[in-house]
Amino acid sequence: MMTLLAFIVTIGILVTIHEYGHYQVARWCGVRVLKFSIGFGKPLWKKTFGKDQTEFILAAIPLGGYVKMLDERELKQEQEDPAYTGSVVHFSEEELARAFNRKSVYQRIAVVLAGPMANLLLAVLLYWILFSLGITGLKPIVGEVVENSLADKASLRKGDLIQSIDGKTIQTWQDARWILLNASLEKPSVELETTDSQQVSYRSRLSFSGVNNDAEQDILEKLGLGMLKPNIPAVIGELLPESPASAAGFQKGDLILSIDNIDIRNWDGVVKYVKESPNKQLQVETLRDGKRIVIAVTPEVAVENGKQIGRLGAGVKMDPQEMEKLLIEVHYSPVESLQKAIGKTWDTAIFSLKMLGNMITGKVSWKGISGPVSIASFAGESANLGIKVFIGFLALVSISIGVLNLLPIPVLDGGHLMYYIAEIFKGSPVSEQVMITGQKIGLGVLGLLMMVAIFNDINRFMIG
Repeated sequence: MMTLLAFIVTIGILVTIHEYGHYQVARWCGVRVLKFSIGFGKPLWKKTFGKDQTEFILAAIPLGGYVKMLDERELKQEQEDPAYTGSVVHFSEEELARAFNRKSVYQRIAVVLAGPMANLLLAVLLYWILFSLGITGLKPIVGEVVENSLADKASLRKGDLIQSIDGKTIQTWQDARWILLNASLEKPSVELETTDSQQVSYRSRLSFSGVNNDAEQDILEKLGLGMLKPNIPAVIGELLPESPASAAGFQKGDLILSIDNIDIRNWDGVVKYVKESPNKQLQVETLRDGKRIVIAVTPEVAVENGKQIGRLGAGVKMDPQEMEKLLIEVHYSPVESLQKAIGKTWDTAIFSLKMLGNMITGKVSWKGISGPVSIASFAGESANLGIKVFIGFLALVSISIGVLNLLPIPVLDGGHLMYYIAEIFKGSPVSEQVMITGQKIGLGVLGLLMMVAIFNDINRFMIG
């Protein structure tokens, strides 16, 4: 239920913002808006508002929306369609002066551009809220380094604190991960400045040789670089309702001693074993009130980084003092937050375009494209992790929608922009035949992208 609700809220907010951008700029340009719909298909609710008698609709399929404006060409095509069963509507010359097709090409560009821009502005607002509230993250202290990995060859060692990457100050692992991910797309290596436990500074060069940006694995894992984690005893501190752990009979305070007769030393050992055992019954030995108890439990299947993992729905009993040693909270002033929000939105949009370009050229796997099932899953997971994580997820998806709609594909906003730019150079509108052909091509491209996204969803959630 949480996943479904989070998905509906996510799509509802992002689609509404996108369509409202079109709607508001159309009104500013004097265009008459006939319908404003959130969702497709059968209307669940509709009402007419305003002097233009705009019909606002909430429809059954929450996977998009549309703003229908008065347009003579669309009106003619609609009423000449043999399948059209509505009444023939006639508009006065004064009303037709407010038709979208009669507006200047620059006004039409503004209306079409407004939707994607609204999504990007929403991302700026959301990131501004996050940076203003303060970002809590893990200090960039190196944990385990995989032997013979790229991190090992760069002489990184457990306990090193990453100070900067290519001259950019690093405050959290989130910063490090983002900079490394971006750099891996365009650079062969980066320079790291680190300090060891004795506060001695070192400079090293971390290579990206052989790193495959397939979006299916964390960049840190590809580099063989782990985050330092506290050595936490395997004591259960919380249980999610209706989770496998709750159903099996675990209780708060249980100390996990072994799983399938394999000794467990800390909570990381529990997480590792459970992740590797989706839908497999485990025999877990626990210590409760001085007595040893064996509990059979089957981890549910979840998806992480495109792979099926096991999950019990049990949380660790944390030692606040141990965690405080590894956590850092970064606060910014309102002005600094706005600057960082704009920069974050810009960097994420450019990164999305780079990834798409690399997918087209074959440098990056198409497995990174996600469909509605993946988005719903990520929405549910982020909502469960707290409001800040969910806000960050909303901002990320909003940027993705904005960038996607700006692509020069007919039927998308970017395709219409392409027609209008051609009109500026040509001196007259693109012919109707060209637009019809373009629409067919655009629908084909979108259909292909949707099939890839659905295939990836099936592969992630059903095949693994």
